[in-house]
Amino acid sequence: MKIKKLTILTNQLQEGKDFFTKTLGLKVYEENDDMFCIQIGWSKLEFKKSDIPFLYHYCFLIPSNRLPDALAWMENRVNILEIENGQRTVNFTEWNADSFYFYDGSGNLAEFIAHHDLENTSNKKFEITDILGINEIGIGTDDVSGVNSFLEETCQTEFWKGDLDRFGTNGSPKGRFLITNYNKKETWFPTQIRIKPSPFEVEIENNGKLYHLEFVDGTLKSNY
Repeated sequence: MKIKKLTILTNQLQEGKDFFTKTLGLKVYEENDDMFCIQIGWSKLEFKKSDIPFLYHYCFLIPSNRLPDALAWMENRVNILEIENGQRTVNFTEWNADSFYFYDGSGNLAEFIAHHDLENTSNKKFEITDILGINEIGIGTDDVSGVNSFLEETCQTEFWKGDLDRFGTNGSPKGRFLITNYNKKETWFPTQIRIKPSPFEVEIENNGKLYHLEFVDGTLKSNY
């Protein structure tokens, strides 16, 4: 599974644009007064203007051998979040992955992750254009099992890791949904950002087919 386009809402549109263009040096793919869109690897990340504040957790995939380089590159531009005792990276043993976290210009929790099971090593030092694509989008729900079943039936994606009660994942190491029960897991690790059913739109590719989904009022549904 790959996330081809993710659209999220923000009441800090200009701050978000400045972060990606001025801080990270990425180019705007498309924009108007109410939105901007960035091309990042195989994905597009779009921010739409909202009068209501929303916060999200999303993640970027980088080459499996370039986390130290990516950390060094990013720490010169943003504040990397500490996990504990000054540690800034975290190893997910069950996922065979390592990552680090930071806030984007709109206050969302963003992450860089390296999946060591993927054959995507790079032989050069990390640059921001080496991001492979969007790897994760978090879903706040009170029905992990129901969201997972919808994805399996609608998009033919598969349950990946976790459980169907508190925190589960649907997709693959290349792209997945983090399905989180906000009644049992209240915040996005490693922050105090409350997990809520924040609305978004997403286009995913799975087994050669494209699926367009939207998450509105706590319900995930297909636009096709």
